[in-house]
Amino acid sequence: MIFVTVGTHEQQFNRLIKEIDELKEEGVITSDVFIQVGFSDYQPRFCRWERFLSYDEMNNLMEKADIVITHGGPATFMNVIAKGKRPVVVPRRKKFGEHVNDHQLDFCNRIVQEGYDLVVIEDIKKIREYLNPSSSIAVKSNNECFVQHFSNLIAELVE
Repeated sequence: MIFVTVGTHEQQFNRLIKEIDELKEEGVITSDVFIQVGFSDYQPRFCRWERFLSYDEMNNLMEKADIVITHGGPATFMNVIAKGKRPVVVPRRKKFGEHVNDHQLDFCNRIVQEGYDLVVIEDIKKIREYLNPSSSIAVKSNNECFVQHFSNLIAELVE
C-alpha cells in the first residue's frame, strides 16, 4: 500500500495528488493508494482519499504503508524516517501556489546533505521512476527490504 499525505497547510497541493492519481489510472502504480488531500481541490478518481486524518489514523497508515509519499514538512517526513522507512518527499513550491516560499525544498536538500535517507522529488514527472517497480531507482517496499536483509543475515550465519 502507498500512503500519500499533503499535510494541513491551507494551500492546495493538486500537483502531487493529480500525478499519483494518474499513475494509478495508467497502471504504473498497482498497489492500493490512500491519499490525505488536505485543502486541495483535485479529488482523486482512482485512489481512496480523505481530506484530513487524525494523528492516530495518520500514524496507522504510515505503519501499514510500504511506501510513504509526503510533502516537505519536517515533522511528517521525520516521522516516516523514525518508523524505519525511506520517505519520498515532494516539497511544496511557491511557483505552483502550494506555499508562500520554497523553504520545504531548501530544508529537504539540506537534510539530504546531512545524510538522512529520503528521496526528494523536485520535478513531479520524475516520481514515476521511483514508483515503477522495473526502474533501477524504484523505492522498494519496506517489507521487501526487510525480507532481503533478513535473508542475507541468514545466509551469513549458515556459511
